[in-house]
Amino acid sequence: MSLSPGTKLGPYEVLSPIGAGGMGEVYKARDPRLGREVAIKVLPAFFSDDADRLRRFEQEARAAGVLNHPNITAVYDIGTHEGAPYVVQELLEGETLRQELAGGRLSPRKAIEHGVQIAQGLAAAHDKGIVHRDLKPENVFVTKDGRAKILDFGLAKLTLNEQAGSGVTNLPTATGATEPGVVLGTLGYMSPEQVKGKSADARSDIFSFGAILYEMLSGQRAFRADSAAETMSAILREDPPDLSVTNQNLPPGIDRILRHCLEKNPEQRFQSARDLAFDLGALSDVSAAGRLAPMAGPEPRAAKTRLPVIAIAAALLLAAGALAAGYFLGLRKGTSPPPTFRQLTFRRGAIWGARLGADGKSVLYAASWEGKPTEIYVSHPESPDPRPFGVAATDVLAVSPTGELAVSVKADFDTAFTRAGTLARVGATGGAPRELLEKVQFADWSPDGKDLAVVRPVQRRTRLEFPAGKVLYETAGWIGNPRFSPKGDSIAFLDHPVVNDDGGTVAIVDLTGKKTTISPVWASAAGLAWSSDGGDVWFTATEVGGNRALHAATLSGRVRTLARVSGILTLHDVSRDGRVLLTQEMNRIGLVAGSGASDETDLTWLDWSLIGDISSDGRSVLFSEAGEGGGPGYSVYLRQVGASAAIRLGEGSSQAISPDGKQVLAIVHPTAEQKLVSYPTGAGETNVLSPAGFQVRAAQWMPDGRRVVMNAVEPGHDARSYMIDSPGGKPRLFLPDGYRSGPVSTDGKRVVARGPEGHYYVCPIDGGDPVPIPGITQDADSIVGWASGDRSIYVRRGSSTALPARILRIDVATGQEEKWRDLLPADSAGLNGIFGVRVTPDGSRYAYSYYRSLSNLYFAHGIK
Repeated sequence: MSLSPGTKLGPYEVLSPIGAGGMGEVYKARDPRLGREVAIKVLPAFFSDDADRLRRFEQEARAAGVLNHPNITAVYDIGTHEGAPYVVQELLEGETLRQELAGGRLSPRKAIEHGVQIAQGLAAAHDKGIVHRDLKPENVFVTKDGRAKILDFGLAKLTLNEQAGSGVTNLPTATGATEPGVVLGTLGYMSPEQVKGKSADARSDIFSFGAILYEMLSGQRAFRADSAAETMSAILREDPPDLSVTNQNLPPGIDRILRHCLEKNPEQRFQSARDLAFDLGALSDVSAAGRLAPMAGPEPRAAKTRLPVIAIAAALLLAAGALAAGYFLGLRKGTSPPPTFRQLTFRRGAIWGARLGADGKSVLYAASWEGKPTEIYVSHPESPDPRPFGVAATDVLAVSPTGELAVSVKADFDTAFTRAGTLARVGATGGAPRELLEKVQFADWSPDGKDLAVVRPVQRRTRLEFPAGKVLYETAGWIGNPRFSPKGDSIAFLDHPVVNDDGGTVAIVDLTGKKTTISPVWASAAGLAWSSDGGDVWFTATEVGGNRALHAATLSGRVRTLARVSGILTLHDVSRDGRVLLTQEMNRIGLVAGSGASDETDLTWLDWSLIGDISSDGRSVLFSEAGEGGGPGYSVYLRQVGASAAIRLGEGSSQAISPDGKQVLAIVHPTAEQKLVSYPTGAGETNVLSPAGFQVRAAQWMPDGRRVVMNAVEPGHDARSYMIDSPGGKPRLFLPDGYRSGPVSTDGKRVVARGPEGHYYVCPIDGGDPVPIPGITQDADSIVGWASGDRSIYVRRGSSTALPARILRIDVATGQEEKWRDLLPADSAGLNGIFGVRVTPDGSRYAYSYYRSLSNLYFAHGIK
């Protein structure tokens, strides 16, 4: 059966053919329900009456469908089209290992990296009782980002269901591997027991793995002769040539591992792929996906093992996310055993929220995997494979004692660190959400499960309410992660004084509205829960940068560190028996500048390159380093497009480049008392522009390069727009109350402003009535800047998470729009947003920041 583009297979639309083989034809297709592209393998209709072939095809779907591991191709669905069955899989970009080997042997580093990943994929399958039985370079795919994935479990069998002595033969037929009726296995990579026609188990896969590893290291096949009979004889009786013959630069110990894989007697081989991954990982110091790297700290405690201590650490890291002892600071010799970790998720993407189920064992979490829409999943300790909860496009906010969920429907980022959606309730067994309240950022159930505390923005303030409508606390900043105390008499939360910044403190408010701060100011804080006994508030935060650790604060304000790792931790929940649910995250903000998709340069400098401005000629980009590398007060950098290095100008959050390029604006101390300063880009003095008492939110230069416009909060007022005519001069209002300044026109006569009801206006700077701008959607559009001639503006259509970022040019008088450009980095893996788009007035150059988030969920045991 040959399918033409446009053919529908159930809900899937065929786009183009990919290839064909003994197990059918493969097509690239689109799933319109989720907006993703997939690969569909179709068994030809005239083979569908072949019972054995059909059984093997269906077994592929069943075997791979129960596996959830980054080194195994994901299977999404199975169906039938005109009598021919098909299976839907993830669409991979890259090449097979066979294609990679066409260029000769791999470097030892790359070969071992691939080997560790393949071994881990096999370990995950073997743990499920699944044996591949046809492992070969053609069945290993290497993605563009270097991840090895095992393909085609069509020859796998469930060993728990295997009948010993069934008489099934694995000997190859003369017709070769792609003909109907081929027996299981591929000559050259088969184990001796397969050649003899005996049943295959996990150790057979390990032999095949050894043959692949040998070929990656040597560039030659381990067993290859002039005829099939001679090849089978070599598998049964001969060892492949020493690796030293073909490769002189191998790490010590690799030959021992390889020989251990290729033992003729399965009893003498590695007995598990996990042990194999341990040894390979320890040998090369290669870590699996999701590894948490060690920081300087006390020596790890000794353990009884045949491996040296350094191998213990690498091995434990490679074992399904378990973290080795000694990776946490603050542990002294003689204290209680260090925490242990169990990894719960393995796919590539972002986790937005997680909670323990009402039973205290199951875990519900919202995740966006492989760029697909957010969905809620349920994971159980006894069955680590998660299942969809059945509610799409929702975030988990809280779980009541009866198991009812509070969720956020169609949540999206409304600030850099908060997602807002419609608050809804979902029954413990699923069903349609019952919507309650719009634009809610966080929520938590009261201990009796009868009502919800909510956090939501109202009139440019953020409120913590309980019940909804009764304000317990409000701020001009934002409120994060509210959690009821076990007694229900108070709510702990993270108090962030500045919108779009995650610095802040831990606070508690009682039900009368009395607020108490119980921690110092943190540079980054996210994730909070009460300890199991309710005596402490646990949270994840850091004093500098973005690598959050786990801390505890008593109600009297004494803070201690519970666990610290190299990387970002976010606390989600604590069970009644003290288990901790948290994510380890790899987050990064990058910076791109260019003039088109084929002419983009990644200007990312450190770990959190947050764009501030692009010069009018497009040659310079101003940005902040607001993460680990930026320091406690962040750092302001200027970088020339095409230059090899960025120049640090000083502390603070970058704002704007002056028209002549000689000065930049920055906000210093963005998490405390703020002041607006100008830094020279060359020789010169730093000037403080804003008077004391003003909390500056944003600032820009006027085209004359002398005056400055800023949005700031003056004591006793909400945010307003001010003009500063000279450094240290008294700011004067230049827009009516309720209007906040956006970009200033190139002639300096008008400004785009957002009014009190959220609509956009063009406002004359020297006075006059605001004129609404037609054609701009209030909640879905954001202003980028003015175009040359000041008749039109560049507008971002959609939220910061809408990808690609669509930029329009809209006439401010008529609302007529035209598409200017769609922006998307070449590497979109794990991409969760594009923001801060800057365009030169003539449209010749642009720059933007992108946010990439990759996270894994863990259970931690033994943290005290």
